[in-house]
Amino acid sequence: MSVQAPTDARAHLFNDRTVDRYRSSLAQGIDRVATRIAGAEQPFSGMSPSRLAPEIDSVDLDRPLGDSTAALDELEDVYLRDAVYFHHPRYLAHLNCPVVIPALLGEAVLAAVNSSLDTWDQSAGATLIERRLIDWTAARLGLGQDADGVFTSGGTQSNLQALMLAREEACAAAAAPRGRQDLLPRLRILVSEAGHFSVLQSAKLLGLGRDAVITVGTDRDRRMQPAALARALEQCRSEDLVVMAVVATAGTTDFGSIDPLPQIADLCAAARVRLHVDAAYGCGLLVSPTRRHLLDGIERADSVTVDFHKSFFQPVSSSALLVRDGAVLRHVTHHADYLNPVRTVAQRIPNQVDKSLQTTRRFDALKLWLTLRIMGADAIGELFDEVVDRAAEAWELLTGDPRFEVVTRSRLSTVVFRYLPPAGPARELADAANLYAREALAASGEAVVAATRVDGRHYLKFTLLNPETSADDIAHVVDLLADHASRYVSRRLEEAAAAPELYRRAG
Repeated sequence: MSVQAPTDARAHLFNDRTVDRYRSSLAQGIDRVATRIAGAEQPFSGMSPSRLAPEIDSVDLDRPLGDSTAALDELEDVYLRDAVYFHHPRYLAHLNCPVVIPALLGEAVLAAVNSSLDTWDQSAGATLIERRLIDWTAARLGLGQDADGVFTSGGTQSNLQALMLAREEACAAAAAPRGRQDLLPRLRILVSEAGHFSVLQSAKLLGLGRDAVITVGTDRDRRMQPAALARALEQCRSEDLVVMAVVATAGTTDFGSIDPLPQIADLCAAARVRLHVDAAYGCGLLVSPTRRHLLDGIERADSVTVDFHKSFFQPVSSSALLVRDGAVLRHVTHHADYLNPVRTVAQRIPNQVDKSLQTTRRFDALKLWLTLRIMGADAIGELFDEVVDRAAEAWELLTGDPRFEVVTRSRLSTVVFRYLPPAGPARELADAANLYAREALAASGEAVVAATRVDGRHYLKFTLLNPETSADDIAHVVDLLADHASRYVSRRLEEAAAAPELYRRAG
């Protein structure tokens, strides 16, 4: 029986008859990216949304180009030319890391095979690989023999699931006659002032509202104060409120601060309160050969968020939620006859959907698996140590530079600082000067830095995650920022001198 030749549409399906097209197309794409990476002289082109949008809007998606070469040519103009390249040593903005080649190999494999990590009959060995990595991570955390977990899309989803489990555990423990509906308005989550916004977002999604989140004061290093936590726990008890979880942070986004985990764990144990640790950023310390002790106390957490795509040099997305007692994951299990029907113990099949908020889910664990099998955990830890060391050098540089002031010294790889104009009228322009310097630097494309607010003031921020970033790179960016900011201040002062009335009215 003859086999019908594939139609034009079928020629694009990946199967045994199109492997040559697959090899050719991916080789072209890899070559384009490699060429861009090799030739990138700065992290960004400086392209603005208003300039790029018309190019993308003009693309007629109903008129296909017909071949990979033409599509890649077009992609050069609408994406690759103006992409933000995290591999560049002067990208210093957000928690985006350059990625390791073994993880890119994993990305290519998992995308082509396209396993879905919800059920065994869609993934087979992928299920067991993910479970093995969960066990490995739980062991690194020290969570014990009953620990379990699941890969997620990122720290926000991990925190959401952790707090959902905490809510359900609190409801399950509620004594009659006060039931769930009476309890929900009384549930509270305690988190530091420097904690991640996803805690507040999660409370909203869980039907608890903004009032459910109580912020706890921090010390000068932006770490949760145990005494303030103790007062908040006592206040909740006296007001007949139920603390369903305390969220400690091991690596805050702005300051890289690590809350005092042992003292927080003591308070949670005494109050019989669930402890969640958001270690999305600080999880790189798990493989650090020199700084693992900074996570002491994390082994006492009931749940932990880790983001491998922040400090393990993995492509987005690669994150996980770990729990001390795997039995609590029952709160996300829903049995569907077409997917994961209830079976006897003898028939039990390992289905990851029983542990996840997601159904269809990528095999993101493969990237970490190949990274560990090719590079090893120690090599990852050494890279993470390098960026922490570089941040310490940046802190030294900025604290010794009279043009800037620095907020606090990070335990990880961030530095929050700002340009400080000379005393007098110029000092009043500090906020505007820092905002301008960041925008002007981004528009030039020479470097990218982040911004934040501290005590109502505008600050700049370095987030160092690239071991290739040198002290010279940092010094160069510091000089660029100072130059942009000082020119802005000079121009504004000249304008004020030329037209003082207009200047006063403009504020």
